[in-house]
Amino acid sequence: MKQTPHFIRRHRSEVTPWAETCGQIRPLLDEKDEAAAEVHHLEITDARLHYHERTDEIYYVLDGQGVMQLDDATIALSEGVVVYVPRGVKHRAWGDLKVLVVCIPRGVLHDVHEVEPASAAQTASA
Repeated sequence: MKQTPHFIRRHRSEVTPWAETCGQIRPLLDEKDEAAAEVHHLEITDARLHYHERTDEIYYVLDGQGVMQLDDATIALSEGVVVYVPRGVKHRAWGDLKVLVVCIPRGVLHDVHEVEPASAAQTASA
């Protein structure tokens, strides 16, 4: 079994972003790091509706404004807002957002279940 290091230090600029369900993602702490959770920096404009069977997420809005759908509820997002999304809750966000997402337990990228297909704009940008 691989031993987790005593600490991990990583700057956002060291991680190349790529497109996924929520937008541009930079996994700052990834599953391969074997930490207790994953931490992702996301730039969200129009995420697809999805849920996770095994993963809880905590969103912290670093910058921007937008809206988040959580099952049948819709809430406003702005700098400084934190949102806890338990596993099983269908969710998506849109607007102009930079967020930090803590995913517990690790492995969230293998636990994304999209509810709606990608729009033409999302497909073109991928």
